[in-house]
Amino acid sequence: MGGKNKQRTKGNVRPSSSGRAAEALAREGGVIPGFVGFDTTVTSELSYVPAVHGAEEIDNLVDAEFRLVLRKLSKRDVVTRLKAVQDFGSMCQERDAEDVKGVLPYWPRIYCKISMDHDRRIREATQQAFEQLVLKVRRSLAPFLKSLMGHWILSQCDTYTPAASAACQAFKAAFSPSKQPEALSFCKDEILTVLQDVLLKETADTLSDPQSVTDEEREAKYVRMLTSSLLGVKRLLSLLLQNDRVALEQRLADLVNSGKFWKYSKHKTPQVRGAFFEMICALCEFTPGLVQVEAARLCPAVLLSIDDTDPIVLPPVWEAVLHVVSMIADCWAHVNAKKGFLPKLWSLLKEGGKGLAKSLHPNLMPLLSKLPPQVTEPTFDFYTNFFTSVIQGLSSERAVMSPSESAVIVTSVVECLRYCILHNTEEEEDQRKIRTMLISQQVVPLVEKALVNPLLQNGPLFLLIAEMLISWERRVGLYNKDEANGNKDIFQGLLADFWESLGILFVHYVDNEEADQQALEGVATLMQVMRNPERVNIKHIQKARYVKICFSKPEDNDKTEAEGDGAEMPVQTVSLVNEKALGSLQAQHFEDVVCQLAQLCLLHVNERNSERHLVFLSLLLRSFHTPRVFSTLVKLDGKVTKDGERHEVHMKNPALQFLLDRVLVWLSDKSRRETGHLVEMLFSSLHCCSQQETTRILNHISTVDLQWGIILQIIQRACADPETLKNCNDWLKGSVLGEQLLGLTEELCSVGCSSPTSASSTSSHSWTLISLVLSQHHKNVPLIGEVYMEKILEKLHATLSETKSLSDAGNMEPLISFICDVASTFFSSVQNCLLLLSAEELLLTVFQLTAQDQTHTHLSDSLLDKLKSVCFTGVRSLIQHPEYEVKKGGCLHSAAIWVKNQLLTVSLDIKSLQVLVLAVQSLLETIISVCEQNSSILVEFCTLLTPSQTEWTKIRQALPPQWIKNPLLSSRHRGVCEKPSMDMWKFRLSSRLPAHLCACAMLGKVVKTAFTPCDQQNWECSSVNLQYTVSELLYALQWCKEVEYSPAVVSAYHSLLTDWGLSEGLHNQVPKKKLLEELYLRSVEDGGLWSLTLDNYIHTSSHTSETVKKLYSSINDLFPVSQSKLSTLQVLCPIMTKEDRETLIFLATAGLINWQQNDNLYGCLAVLLCCLKANTQIEEKIVQAILATVMEWRNSKEDWFLFSSDLSKATPEQLNLTVEMMRFLSWLVTHCPALLSTNQWDFLLCSMLAWLETASENVSSLWNPWVQLFVCENTALIVKLNEFFASSSPELLENLPAELTGEWRDFFVEGISTLLLPLPINIIDAFTEPDDPLFPLVVLQSVGVALTYVPLPQLNQNSLPPRFIADQKTNLPEPLQTLLNTICPLLLFKARPLQIAVYHLLEKVMPQLPECDGEGDNSKSDDDHDEPCLSPPAALMSILSTCEELCDSILAGLQVGEFAVVQPLSVEYSCILGYLLAWKLLLTFFKSSPSHLRAHYAQYLKRSCSLNKLLLHLFKLMPENPVFHGQGVETKETKTFFTESLFLVVDKSDSVEWELPHLACSVYYSTVQDLPAMVRLWWNSQEKRVSAAVERFTIKYVSPVLSAEEISSVHSSTQMFDSMTVKARSAAREVIATYSVDDIFIELVIQLPQNYPLGSISVESGRRVGVAVQQWRNWMLQLSTYLTHQNGSIMEGLALWKNNVDKRFEGIEDCMICFSVIHGSNYSLPKKACHTCKKKFHSACLYKWFTSSNKSTCPLCRETFF
Repeated sequence: MGGKNKQRTKGNVRPSSSGRAAEALAREGGVIPGFVGFDTTVTSELSYVPAVHGAEEIDNLVDAEFRLVLRKLSKRDVVTRLKAVQDFGSMCQERDAEDVKGVLPYWPRIYCKISMDHDRRIREATQQAFEQLVLKVRRSLAPFLKSLMGHWILSQCDTYTPAASAACQAFKAAFSPSKQPEALSFCKDEILTVLQDVLLKETADTLSDPQSVTDEEREAKYVRMLTSSLLGVKRLLSLLLQNDRVALEQRLADLVNSGKFWKYSKHKTPQVRGAFFEMICALCEFTPGLVQVEAARLCPAVLLSIDDTDPIVLPPVWEAVLHVVSMIADCWAHVNAKKGFLPKLWSLLKEGGKGLAKSLHPNLMPLLSKLPPQVTEPTFDFYTNFFTSVIQGLSSERAVMSPSESAVIVTSVVECLRYCILHNTEEEEDQRKIRTMLISQQVVPLVEKALVNPLLQNGPLFLLIAEMLISWERRVGLYNKDEANGNKDIFQGLLADFWESLGILFVHYVDNEEADQQALEGVATLMQVMRNPERVNIKHIQKARYVKICFSKPEDNDKTEAEGDGAEMPVQTVSLVNEKALGSLQAQHFEDVVCQLAQLCLLHVNERNSERHLVFLSLLLRSFHTPRVFSTLVKLDGKVTKDGERHEVHMKNPALQFLLDRVLVWLSDKSRRETGHLVEMLFSSLHCCSQQETTRILNHISTVDLQWGIILQIIQRACADPETLKNCNDWLKGSVLGEQLLGLTEELCSVGCSSPTSASSTSSHSWTLISLVLSQHHKNVPLIGEVYMEKILEKLHATLSETKSLSDAGNMEPLISFICDVASTFFSSVQNCLLLLSAEELLLTVFQLTAQDQTHTHLSDSLLDKLKSVCFTGVRSLIQHPEYEVKKGGCLHSAAIWVKNQLLTVSLDIKSLQVLVLAVQSLLETIISVCEQNSSILVEFCTLLTPSQTEWTKIRQALPPQWIKNPLLSSRHRGVCEKPSMDMWKFRLSSRLPAHLCACAMLGKVVKTAFTPCDQQNWECSSVNLQYTVSELLYALQWCKEVEYSPAVVSAYHSLLTDWGLSEGLHNQVPKKKLLEELYLRSVEDGGLWSLTLDNYIHTSSHTSETVKKLYSSINDLFPVSQSKLSTLQVLCPIMTKEDRETLIFLATAGLINWQQNDNLYGCLAVLLCCLKANTQIEEKIVQAILATVMEWRNSKEDWFLFSSDLSKATPEQLNLTVEMMRFLSWLVTHCPALLSTNQWDFLLCSMLAWLETASENVSSLWNPWVQLFVCENTALIVKLNEFFASSSPELLENLPAELTGEWRDFFVEGISTLLLPLPINIIDAFTEPDDPLFPLVVLQSVGVALTYVPLPQLNQNSLPPRFIADQKTNLPEPLQTLLNTICPLLLFKARPLQIAVYHLLEKVMPQLPECDGEGDNSKSDDDHDEPCLSPPAALMSILSTCEELCDSILAGLQVGEFAVVQPLSVEYSCILGYLLAWKLLLTFFKSSPSHLRAHYAQYLKRSCSLNKLLLHLFKLMPENPVFHGQGVETKETKTFFTESLFLVVDKSDSVEWELPHLACSVYYSTVQDLPAMVRLWWNSQEKRVSAAVERFTIKYVSPVLSAEEISSVHSSTQMFDSMTVKARSAAREVIATYSVDDIFIELVIQLPQNYPLGSISVESGRRVGVAVQQWRNWMLQLSTYLTHQNGSIMEGLALWKNNVDKRFEGIEDCMICFSVIHGSNYSLPKKACHTCKKKFHSACLYKWFTSSNKSTCPLCRETFF
């Protein structure tokens, strides 16, 4: 139908064609199959899902959204179905119950299908959705239960656990536990029908459609359904009540009678087999009668499947085995045990259960208890085979690899052994043989195997054997005679046999010169376990998973009765009483074996000096330190001492005799490496000694020349448990040990200082010993005597102090490291440790080492970290003491004084400062972590750190004074300096920081760390006056700002403050009012930088005039004006009240008018100007009075004006007064020009010119900032005058004196120009190095601004000294050429203001230069075939060439399209700026040239390849995204560097970082605008990568702007053409030219390309009348050629084309090479004629013809061309 790809209409609920067919079938009496399956032979018995008749009925009853979701559930796509199920669940949760109930009739069919889906996610989601449905409809589900319950049970047994869990959850939601059996009883027949159908009737092909489901998926679903059905039967039986189970027995019999059912026991899939055996277990448990009937098939199926070792199958198989052997009495009648069952069992056991021991072996003892005699006879052989197989299983691969598997097997073996022995306790011969076999052939070999196997040693075997022996001893009555039973003799014999065999085994291993170390350890471990079984960690002992076992005394030989344990205990097991092993073994045999082994060991040690036997003896004595054992050893030793008293002691205490005679001798052996076992032997002996004997013996040992490592081990062992520590306490506290340790400390320190390399290798044990005795405490009491602890600490401190004075502490690093370890352990372990004075001194020394730079201390990073850790631990321990105070001589007091001394007296570099500050910060943070912020300890420490006012003043005055230069020249500060010299301004700060900066950084960080920000209220109660510290920090920050963060060390310092969060000061630590008052007082007292600091704070904190007014009681207090008060007034003036400023003007005016009686005229004038600058109103008469006073000074005090003076001899005060007069005159020009009379104007202008002349004569004195200020203010006055005369309104100019404007224009402008033009040249001649601190850049900037006002006539007729260059071709007049030669080189000078000023001067000159070249280069003869070219001004091209080479080297490493980031104002910046400015000038020159000259200049650029290099450079300088700075995210209206004009201002530096990119974009735009043909040619010649990048950039940013401008220029063009009209269409980027003359009419359409100007402009035909086709094509080709190859605008191209057409109509013939009258590039007419055919050609065309054809013949007639 072709509708497969049609868009489905939203909301279309009409059923598909198949749905309509089904509906028709139903109406016509057909039946829609109701079963889920595809086998058509199935009868109606399978139709357990109700059939649905008619989609119409669904449409009417079901909600539309539910209808849509239900349809999606039948889709093939898995994701669609999954989403539909999830949506269905959500809708059931959200919609009303009535809406959901409407779905119920159709839910069973859908549920039965999707709950069995192939995709497990869908099955899980189905059950979750079903739960929501159940919760919503509740009882309304009842009518549909029988349809649902079968598949619901299947889902609860789903092999995908989350799906099964969700189904169970839905079932619980539907029925409470008490209701579940009732619900299942209601549906039991339907459920069993579903399960039977799956098990007996369904196949993989009937459960899934073979046409749409793959074989793998069909088989997987079939297996899953089988597994679920088998488990479903089990679940059904377990949940039903007993009477319901009975009712189902007949139907279950039908299922079990089926042969297909029994085949599942051998199914290829483990899940099916496992489920089958689980179902068998359920049948055994819930339908025993049915099981008895089917015993003939059941028993072989179960008992012969024990070799099924799949992890899924084995657990249910063995559960079924135990059920069968318990329930079916004649089960062995159906199975041949000897041939079928037992061989499989032996094989399985020998392989250790094939890795399933945890599931298999716990079932072995219950199985043994149920095996009848006919199976186990002959019993001896059966038990032999059984235990041999099980023990062999310990050697299987899995058991060897897995400790848990091995432990389960061992546990099973011992349990079965105990069971067998308990059931064979008669005197009969066969039972005696069995007991003997079990002991000699099973238990003892198992123990022997364990002795050399660490896995078995670490398992539960030894403990289980000990428990078994204890249980036998109980039966003998060794613990309680009442516990003895009738078999006492039997068990005594068992014990004797066991110990006899075990003793022989032990002697075999021990009495061997080459005894196996592993075996000896095994023997010792077994003995220890038997000695103290209750101490053994029993974590490895595994409990049986399914069966609980307990042992009982067999009262008779009858079989014990089995007891069931419900669902959890599915198998009836042997009931035996549990006998817990309590206490150790009591048998005499045990101690006999120990004594025998100890004697053997001592013999081997004495005779052969066997170390391994000595270790074994130590292990034995650790558990068996009894007098009998020691007596045995002493007797064997047989030594008799001559000392009678000592002999008596020996005889009384054999342990003591053994210790002194043997153990001490062994310890004294210097060659012995391992001594730990001997120390254990020592303490084993001491267990048998009294406390006095222990102290005496240990004191004796301390004085014996033993290694320190042994003493360390003895002390460590003494501290191991409280009992031992108590016995050794007198020795540890005694003087013997104390003196020995003090001597050791002194020896270690002296050895470490003299030969540190040996210290680390030989004394690590000694240092560990010192650390231990200092740090080990018991109940807060030191381990050793406190006196000795103090002395040891004093020695450590003295040694550490010595390292600070050594030049290379690196050699002592091992010693320091050891001391660190000791101190760290001491500080962290001992409470109140730092109350000792020596400990505080030690901590102070550690802090000092951490607070110094590593270049000074020579410590490694690792050692420094260790010292920091020690310091932290020590300070924390110190502060935690509740009574600690910061007192003189204490650690914190001394540390604070030392830090302050470092700040004030030691010149620190950045690194040293950083280390010191971070050390103090760490100290503070440690204090805060214990105390709180603003605590008394913290306050006292910070107070000690802070310098006094005298110290602050001293270090503040030591700050370099160069800060004054910047605020002075920016008119923010009026200051003076005593005796300024040139050397003073050569500011070369070393790498060391001034003390003031260091102190501010330190205290700023301290305040920020230690104190919380305070508000106005609670600040008053603070005990620390932080405003002093905060104001000093602000002062330091202001100093850094004024020196412009130069040199590098200041910049680094400021970066450090920024990182620490101090770069904005600490305003929030102090109330605003307090800090403002403090800064004001400092400003009034000291002025200078304090005033600037106050100014900065006022502006950053937004203080109002009301706040400021509160600082001073009356404005009169600030008069008379001192230098500091003047600085303060300059700051306060802008925010003073109007009344205060008027008062100031009044006071200042009074002082000026009475100048004869006033000593401080400068102050009055400065205050007046401050008020005027703040826009204070002033009366005209006051202005006149002040001006009259100044003019009076001109007559009487001319020296104040410094006319024609030597400024190098003038004082800063004199220069300041002159500068204030200049500022006053500038203010007059700007604000009161109309007030001035002719004389006053003459005074003003003549003074200005005289000052300029003075400035010109004093260039060499410009190193002086006050002279620089003099020149800057003078040029500022010149600029104000230029602006005034240039921009004032005509009305204002008319009110001026009559001759003033003319005099300004004719005389003063010329005078200014004459003096200004040479000034920058003279400055850079006097100061050649722009990076020199003395270089007057500010002067160059102000002079540059003034130079931009020099008019063009003065530039053309300049009076600069003539400067010409040899061989320089030029057509320019001499003054112009001199100007170019003089100032063009300044484009390259590294001073941006000068470069920009020179650019502005040359920009004025450039447009008139082409006029000097006339008609071009006429020196060539007409016979010259090459195209004529003409060089732009040589001076400019020379600079361009130099810049080009520099830019090549700067940008060499970059590809086109990569943006070069240039550091502003660097050398590279100056080179690139000069290069771009030169090109901008060249493009200005080119644009102002006439067309014919432009072609010549273009040819020159083409030959020199300059333009090609420029374009490559530009694409490295233009940013990838040239968005105009200050913009947000790029949008359609985004401003770019191409849409915004670039204004190059001399004195603007705030946007200097964007200047180069913007300038590069501007140059590129001018290039494509003025030289489009050359750019197009270059673009076509580039490689693909470059051309693509260029085109992409141009299309995005340049073409839209340029196209719009071209179209706009056509619109706004005033150029008129005879007989041609031009119109533009901006939207289509088209220009239409219409040419009409007489009867001829031509219309041409010029289309600009998208990538204009890179792409060619297309010329299309419009209407034409009266023109031949060939001529028409020629003209179109001509116009296209002109527009493509001429460097100009569209209008210029059209004008050229029109002239060509006009010439054609005038009768001039075309050149037959280019078919054009006028040449496309040089605009010449055809002049070269052939002598044969008389045709004329362009010279350039002929040249190309001859060079390309390699012939000199005429293009038309082919004759030789003469």
